[in-house]
Amino acid sequence: MKLSKTITSISLVAMSAMVLAACGNSSSSSKDSSSSKTSSSKVEKSSSSKAATTQKQVAGGALKDGTYKLAETGYDHGYKVEMSMTVKDGKISSTTYDYVDKNGKSKTKDADYEKNMKSKTGVGPAEYIPELNKSFQKNGANVAAIDVISGATDSSAAFKNYAQQLVQAAQAGDTKTIDIKNTDKMKDGTYTLEEKNYSHGYRVVFTMTVKDGKISKSGYDYVDKNGKSKTKDANYEKSMKAKTGVGPAEYIPKLNDALVKKQNAAQVDVVSGATESSQTFVLYADQLINAAQAGNTNKIVVDNIVYGE
Repeated sequence: MKLSKTITSISLVAMSAMVLAACGNSSSSSKDSSSSKTSSSKVEKSSSSKAATTQKQVAGGALKDGTYKLAETGYDHGYKVEMSMTVKDGKISSTTYDYVDKNGKSKTKDADYEKNMKSKTGVGPAEYIPELNKSFQKNGANVAAIDVISGATDSSAAFKNYAQQLVQAAQAGDTKTIDIKNTDKMKDGTYTLEEKNYSHGYRVVFTMTVKDGKISKSGYDYVDKNGKSKTKDANYEKSMKAKTGVGPAEYIPKLNDALVKKQNAAQVDVVSGATESSQTFVLYADQLINAAQAGNTNKIVVDNIVYGE
């Protein structure tokens, strides 16, 4: 996939302050972002949430003990992702994440790659790979709170997508390695993802249609228990627009249109005033793209974790 635009992470603390601001849970190419330069080589992180450690989980399946693995099947720019997550006593106890070449050598050891990327973006794999892994360990199943590393936004988005898939596997207790066919073309068909749990009265439903190898239709929405779209909720629209300047009737179609136009979830711009929903959209769109690359049309049911306020 092509290089992404910057994706800014929002904390659950901020979400609590804006109750009606985009509901949803905590996606994306394996390439490094080199589209925007930074002024220094310092690793700049987005704000991450500490709220998940203090807030009570009110919905979402518990993680089952075991080691869960994910691996890309194709090498992109000479490297592929390998990632794992170990759960002990229902909590994430350790994680691993790296890009490796065909000889199993880590991208963090590639001095030429490091030098080239740092000259373009200000950060190299020796910095952002351990930072992302550290953020995953810190935030656990709260994938939305994982840091986005400035200068490596595309890798950060891919990381969050893969972390989310590992969390879903742990909820199901499925220790089979998740194969990501990252270099394969999307297969024609309709791909569906749905959240299981409601947050602020709504849950995500998302369908994506691929025709002739391209995304021809994106149907991302939030629905209530009666199946009614959030875009039809006049009170919600009015309240959210008063708080953030944008409502679901505007940002939901904008996100869907952007995916069809860009053909790349990581390139979908964050809609100002609907940051969390934009990030959720990218996360789930990338998971659907992974499904389309594998030609797997089975519905993805996300047992999304919801925290009380």
